[in-house]
Amino acid sequence: MNRGGLETMLMNYYRQMDRRKIQFDFLVHRTEEGHYDREITALGGKIYRMPPIKPGNYRRYFNLLDEFFADHPEYRVVHSHINENSSFILRAARRAGVPCRITHSHLSDLGLDFKLPFRLYARLAMKNNPSSYFACSKKAGQWLFGKKIMNSGKLIVLNNAVNVRDFSFNKTAREEIRQELTAGDRLVIGHIGRFNEQKNHDFLIEVFKAVHQKNKNALLVLAGEGHLRPIIERKVEKLGLSDNVRFLGVRSDVSKLLQGIDIFLFPSLFEGLPVVMIEAQAAGLRCIVSDTITSETDVTGRIKFISLRESAEIWAQTILETTYEHEDTSESLRRKGYDTATMAEWLSEYYMGQAASAGSR
Repeated sequence: MNRGGLETMLMNYYRQMDRRKIQFDFLVHRTEEGHYDREITALGGKIYRMPPIKPGNYRRYFNLLDEFFADHPEYRVVHSHINENSSFILRAARRAGVPCRITHSHLSDLGLDFKLPFRLYARLAMKNNPSSYFACSKKAGQWLFGKKIMNSGKLIVLNNAVNVRDFSFNKTAREEIRQELTAGDRLVIGHIGRFNEQKNHDFLIEVFKAVHQKNKNALLVLAGEGHLRPIIERKVEKLGLSDNVRFLGVRSDVSKLLQGIDIFLFPSLFEGLPVVMIEAQAAGLRCIVSDTITSETDVTGRIKFISLRESAEIWAQTILETTYEHEDTSESLRRKGYDTATMAEWLSEYYMGQAASAGSR
């Protein structure tokens, strides 16, 4: 439970739940403490730890899952957020008699790595293990569940909602962040995301290089951690951009950080419906993003989609031609169901209704 998009979305909902009715417990796949662990326990939640899901470790993992549900017959709802690997979780939950078993898609592609055959196997193993099908977007739903589920009307798109009030424009916060960044009146381009292949940082730096060629004072702000960060840092140094790029690491004040940014840049290779894009729009930012991301992401009309086939220079020109005043988007986000204050109540009622109806059959 680190500060990734999925984890942040879960915490957004968890904080808003009436915990007299619904309590979240978390089953995670790492031994180290996550950024949100202490808050979870403070809110009354338990954290259970399993080993990572690895192809050579399937048998042991499946046995541990069966043991877990045998030891915890109290659970009426299991909501699994690990994409294709949810099939394994929900198979064990079905065997244990858990009535409400939700699989939730958060991606629209698998990417290419050595695990691909195993991930395809996991997706095929989904079968009738879920009782409910959720996704962060229609595109993400079709990718994981296929057209049959889409055409059946069973898919529920649960918005990656945020606490809209936290992201409303705040002039004081903007001044504080820009002072921290020593930004002054410079153009500040921001990106928040893990340093992995999916987020396409290599191309992002090429875009900023093209921006810098035309605007020497432009500043790029990168928040996040990941295994590719050292590689990207070396690239920035090699290109002579070190004075114009800030690596901020993981931030706990994303809502405040976004106040100090002028334009949000997000050239991902694939996504489901990224939470950070909702956060950026909630902060009233204009966003320049890759057209591999579903158009469902644009809930405020402040997103410009560009093909990754276009050159870095075209991306840079679009950024430089974009006006970057903040806009109050709160009402639009609330109206379209992207505020956790209202969506958490819906999710709570869904959990209770599914568990109750399944128990009566």
